Amino acid sequence: MERAYEYRIYPSADQCALIERTFGCCRWVYNRCLETKREQYEKTGKSPTVYQLQKLVTAWKGEEAPWLSEVDSHALQQAVVNLGRAFDGFFRRCKTGGKPGYPRFKSKRDSRQSYRTNWGIAVPDAGHIRLPKLGTVKARVSRMPEGRVVNATVKRTPTGKYFVTVCCTGCPAPDMPEGPVEVMGIDAGIRCLMARSDGKAVASPRSLAKSEKRLAREQRRLSRKRKGSNRRSKQRVRVARVHEKIANQRKDAIHKATTSAVRESQAIAVEDLNVAGMEKSRHLAKAVSDASMSEMARQLEYKCAWYGRAFVKVGRFYPSSKTCSCCGYVNKNVVLGVEEWTCPACGARHDRDLNAAKNIAAEGARLLAEGNGTAGLAGTGGARVPRTLVEQA
Repeated sequence: MERAYEYRIYPSADQCALIERTFGCCRWVYNRCLETKREQYEKTGKSPTVYQLQKLVTAWKGEEAPWLSEVDSHALQQAVVNLGRAFDGFFRRCKTGGKPGYPRFKSKRDSRQSYRTNWGIAVPDAGHIRLPKLGTVKARVSRMPEGRVVNATVKRTPTGKYFVTVCCTGCPAPDMPEGPVEVMGIDAGIRCLMARSDGKAVASPRSLAKSEKRLAREQRRLSRKRKGSNRRSKQRVRVARVHEKIANQRKDAIHKATTSAVRESQAIAVEDLNVAGMEKSRHLAKAVSDASMSEMARQLEYKCAWYGRAFVKVGRFYPSSKTCSCCGYVNKNVVLGVEEWTCPACGARHDRDLNAAKNIAAEGARLLAEGNGTAGLAGTGGARVPRTLVEQA
């Protein structure tokens, strides 16, 4: 099993300068390799491979750009690998009929900068991390990494903060719980961040809605500043801080809700929502984006793998909100905007979200019994469904 750990680092002034030089060198290598591929393809009809470009990077250090030797060489080689992956995605999208998205040149004006390295990485204690060329850097290590360290990505956020993401492989995989297993259904929505089949509902933090006035005020101030001035650059950071606070509030609420749900369940079922289609609605786009329903489903999926839980997605056309969880009657009068309704068949009174969560749990148990779920992560193969769950279904 693979895991990634993100830590905030506090580099010194010299370390910050080296990080910024590494950003620039990786960007230069990426752009130069992209230009080389385009020129050779126009002349010969063939473009150089990643291995050939990596050999060119080594040659450039001694002739054209000796300053490349000042930074981590593995980060420069990884920039070439990233370019190769960008072209792989471009060709894949061309074959599948999607939007091609030809690789573009990187700009030094991008507010987000990063580079990746794959050697000399260690986390000796809870307050430091060792990175190549940088040495020991102060860090806030909330959890010690497990398994073998594969690579580390150093990045700078628009607010000027530095983070490092350590990717590890060979992490121990948990076992499925023993004994009777119950499926927890989770319904994601705009009004309620998460409605669970056990009757609990997590209110939406509405991070964007609460900070929208402040964000608009800071953006108006930014628009008044002259381009290229120091005041504009300072105001840009203030706008980025508002965006960062909104994102952190949303991320914190989703992480707490998903972790609590996974720890208190043995199997989780969610609805496969068409979030991209919902975001096209001019009435719901902002609220849907603020709810981050796709992110919640993604966290539930990988956390189920971490804690050894079964995970399944219910089809998006399953009428979870319109079906009575008591008698199974499908009420077609339940439309968007109806929060509570009474079943015409049995007279049961339902909350829209909680009723949908119960129906998702029942449908998820049926799908898991048929072996249609997963152990949490894509590519893990079939579902690790306990025998007791199959017997109950």
